[in-house]
Amino acid sequence: MSVGETPVTVVGNLTDDPELRFTPAGVAMAKFTIASTPRTYDKNTGQWRDGTALFLRVTAWRELAEHAAESLTKGTRVVATGRLVQHNWQTPEGENRSMLGLDLDDIGPSLRFATAKVTRAQRPNTAPGQAASATDAWSTAAPAPGGAPTAGFAEEPPF
Repeated sequence: MSVGETPVTVVGNLTDDPELRFTPAGVAMAKFTIASTPRTYDKNTGQWRDGTALFLRVTAWRELAEHAAESLTKGTRVVATGRLVQHNWQTPEGENRSMLGLDLDDIGPSLRFATAKVTRAQRPNTAPGQAASATDAWSTAAPAPGGAPTAGFAEEPPF
């Protein structure tokens, strides 16, 4: 993150399926909108009230764009982090316009009211069946000869 960028975390629902496109250079880009509606509890009525919804246009790039397009659908509640950006343009009539957007750094489903099964994505430079790199945080060490536990971990949890 660069100096002066505004980091933001947004919790909300996708208003439509992510739209996956590719630049002329072949770089994946996904665009979608997240709607985040604040809710407040009214003690007088004993009911929840919806506030004004924030609709934030989101852009994801490269593998994150592909994973979002493959994993997320309209209505999915997500937790998204990124950098707030302002887009400025001029209409054909000469009026100046601006819009806030979110350049996505990470996104995932909210597990507050749902469950998810995580599947590790295959890296493009790793062929199926090829051994993972020793620096790969997701790789698991092979069992030691004779079936002994590796890296100081027992076969069974301590509880």
